[in-house]
Amino acid sequence: MAFKPPAPTPKGLWRRTPPAIFPVMLGLLGLGLAWRRGAGEFGVPLAAVEGFMGAVTLLFLFGALAYAVKFARRPGMIIDELRVLPGRAGVAAGVLSVYLLAGSLGPYAPDEARPVLLLGLALHLALIGLVLVGFARGPVEQRRVNPVWHLHFSGLVVAAMVAQGLGVAALVAPLFWGALGVAVAIWAVSLDQFRRETVPAPLRPLLAIHLAPLSLLGTVAQGMGFTGLALGFGVLSALLLAALVLGGRWLLAAGQSPLWGALTFPLAATASFWLTLGGVWRLPGGLLLVAATLAIPPIAVFVLKLWAKGQLAVKTNAAIA
Repeated sequence: MAFKPPAPTPKGLWRRTPPAIFPVMLGLLGLGLAWRRGAGEFGVPLAAVEGFMGAVTLLFLFGALAYAVKFARRPGMIIDELRVLPGRAGVAAGVLSVYLLAGSLGPYAPDEARPVLLLGLALHLALIGLVLVGFARGPVEQRRVNPVWHLHFSGLVVAAMVAQGLGVAALVAPLFWGALGVAVAIWAVSLDQFRRETVPAPLRPLLAIHLAPLSLLGTVAQGMGFTGLALGFGVLSALLLAALVLGGRWLLAAGQSPLWGALTFPLAATASFWLTLGGVWRLPGGLLLVAATLAIPPIAVFVLKLWAKGQLAVKTNAAIA
């Protein structure tokens, strides 16, 4: 099917709501949760943080509603979305955002947050199934390991982190160890690919996704009492972040694009993780939280402006309902 620009009407825009809106929404939700953890470090009133979380939650719910309307018009379009890399990344980020929505509700409505967590888990398992079917039926190139695989497979650690906060202990260990095994496999294959091949400039921002599982696994490990393992993840996350920063010009050589959304959640997750570790990690965590606060909202505004103008769907080859 040939992709066409959305019609200049609200109906047309709903028909082609791009999943590429969700990576930045995931980043904003992650940033809000990081500020919940770090507000005391900067003397920021908790009410201001909760106000930000409320605004971001409403933004995500609006985006989720827009995408749900698109899905309701043509459920089969989800298969079209998963055939292209921005679509796979965006749909996965939308599912992970459901977990963070549950996490944002947790302190105030834990009984309501737990069903949201389970809804996210059901959506995630369905997504994994669709992705695997697409890999089996699609071209060989589609089965090539890339950083987006973390969102699909090791992204279950987000559910583990939220389950830990909500006291759903039965889910934490299986999700953590399963995500760890998958993440290690993805890192190993990706490292071998990076050693042998050159990453095309437009796809380089996706490399930042490798940082997120390190931070999330470390956060859950700390909560499980595996402090040595958590510290190991802390060191690895610091080394990878340093490599990304030092290679910043190479990483962003293609210029600003919707794929910059991949930078947002890993920054927020890492800042939150370092603050969780505490001790000597508290200062770097605070500084990274400030840096994430300066970086994530402008990227989100850029992507959401493209959505509002009807350009994001075209740039990311979003499916039409």
